[in-house]
This record gives sequence, structure tokens and C-alpha cells, in this order.
Amino acid sequence: MRSHTNALRLPAGQILLIDADDTLWENNIYFEQAISSFISYLDHRVHTPEEVREHLNVCERRTIAAQGYGLKSFKKSLVECFEQLADGPVTPERHERIVSFVQAIAEAEIELRPGVAEVLPELAARHRCILVTKGDDTEQRDKLERSGLAQHFAAVEVLAEKNEAAYRRVTEDHKCELERTWMIGNSPKSDINPALAAGLHAVFLFHHSTWALEHEEIASAPEGQQLLELGEFAELAKYF
Repeated sequence: MRSHTNALRLPAGQILLIDADDTLWENNIYFEQAISSFISYLDHRVHTPEEVREHLNVCERRTIAAQGYGLKSFKKSLVECFEQLADGPVTPERHERIVSFVQAIAEAEIELRPGVAEVLPELAARHRCILVTKGDDTEQRDKLERSGLAQHFAAVEVLAEKNEAAYRRVTEDHKCELERTWMIGNSPKSDINPALAAGLHAVFLFHHSTWALEHEEIASAPEGQQLLELGEFAELAKYF
């Protein structure tokens, strides 16, 4: 992993903006399981599973642009994809089966990522931690409560989108000094690149199952900013 800062532990009082899904707890693996079940259920006679998945990606991009992230949006994408590719209408029975794939995600237990339970309390004791995630506000706050991690965060921000403007607003609203502020997450597209563009430092935490729509080449840290690339959450203790 690349490291664009030294290995010396930073002084207390840093401001850590921490992503939620696939940074603190598993998320995308449940969506991948649902998508796999959906593709198997569709059982298309012409398109390969890869082609069906790409079509679903197109549907997701369109749905997200119209109504944002979350399970309602995901369900709409699945139904739309099925309607466009299936050899018949979406009957009530078919609709119920598709909804069951989404419901499995909603009912999944919160599984913390390795090292989170042990290291997050240490980080919160030394620094100001702010949860910065995106998606449906109710869904994200519910997952935070079920995770048992809420006590470690001084504030929670559930954004409609994570982009440069959003990070600038968050840092202004919470009076974050940019030279002490770090965005920590697993998504190059949402966590790392826009945060660097907004003048923050960043920590990229590798995840083997980051959502395909979040893939992007990681930008270089501008002069005066720092970028860490780590393999797991526990490694944050070496730096913070």
C-alpha cells in the first residue's frame, strides 16, 4: 500500500471524517448476494450474467440520479432491469420474489469490519470523529444504532452525494481545520478523490468488495496534503 506520510503517530486532536458502509461494517457483500440471486432468478436465455449485471448498473445509475441511494432505489433498479430483460411482465409473484432479495439486505445483521470494534474507541478518545456517509438518512442512522458505534461519533452527516462541494460544506459546518482533517473510507470515487479536491487529507482503506459504481483511480495528494493507503481499519492506530 502506498503511504504519503511518515509512520509517526499524529498528535491528538485530529478531525476524522469516517465513512460507514464497507469501512465500519460490511455492506456491499449483501448487495452482491442479492444481485447474484436476482440474476439467477432472471435466468436470461440470451444475455450472460455479466451482461445482465452491466444492464443493472445502467439502471442503478439512472435510478440513483433520480431518487438517490438506498434500498428503495435498489429495489426500483431491480424491477426496472427485470422489466426490460425478462420474457414476460413483472407479475405480483415475480415482484414479491424481487422484493425478497432486497428484504434480505434489510434484515442482514450488522457485521463490523475487522479491527473496528477495538480501534474506533481509541481513535475517538484521541480525536474528534464524525461519521460521514451517504444514502437514505433513516437507513444509515438505523445501521449506526444497530452497530453499537454511535457513542464514538461527535456528529453524523448523511449526505445525498459525496462530492467536493459536500465535503466543503461539512468542514465549514463543523468548523474543521483542513490541515487537521482526514477523510477515511474505502471508496476512491466518494471518499478519497473529492475529499482531496476539497483540501482534506485522506486515508484509503482497501476493501475486496467495493461497489463497482464506486471504482475510480485514486488521485495523488495535492501539495501540502497527505494520503494514506492502508489494508485494514486496525492500521489506523499506527497513525492516529
